[in-house]
Amino acid sequence: MQSDEVIWQVIVNQGQCSYKVVTGNETFCRNKYNVTSLCNRSSCPLANSRYATVVEEGGAAFLCMKTVERAHTPATLWHRVRLDKNYSTALKQIDVQLTHWSKFLVHKSKQRLTKISQFLMRTRKLMQRRRPKQRTLPARQLKREAKRESKAQLAAQLEKTIEMELLDRLRSGTYDVLEPQEVKNVTENVRPNMNDLTGEKQRKHLELEYEGVNEVNE
Repeated sequence: MQSDEVIWQVIVNQGQCSYKVVTGNETFCRNKYNVTSLCNRSSCPLANSRYATVVEEGGAAFLCMKTVERAHTPATLWHRVRLDKNYSTALKQIDVQLTHWSKFLVHKSKQRLTKISQFLMRTRKLMQRRRPKQRTLPARQLKREAKRESKAQLAAQLEKTIEMELLDRLRSGTYDVLEPQEVKNVTENVRPNMNDLTGEKQRKHLELEYEGVNEVNE
């Protein structure tokens, strides 16, 4: 046989309650079925075999009722009744379902319904507003992209250095294969074409240019 007073004395004296939260001035209860969120004798859903509250799930309010006849079946301990979206109709439902219940539970259930209704109303209004979506980029992805960018810059700088070195050698006469006017024409033709090529394509283009110069010399 269930004894509500024994359960409450165990909770108060021995502190065997995982839902209790003690602060500086108040003691709160984290149980979702607590009708006031306070840890006291009249509001405790564990120490009252006959209890009623209102909870919100999936954008709807439910009236949850517990009776001593259901104490032996924890899976169906709470009888749930879905309340109407209309506030006045939901209040009438609470009055009908809790006709012979204590006035304390009826009053607190209505207060909780008011709080949940206002919360759902504000939520619907916020959902209708257009707000910019914020997206986060993974830190690893940003780091990987930064490394790739730095490597690409180094590669581009290296290719450009090689190009300038080869052209300087060609102008200075290191490759004594063409006349000065022909060297000028080659460098002028290579310079605009190099702007459109990058990386490996630049290197191959230079190799083909100088191979052509060697063939002309032979």
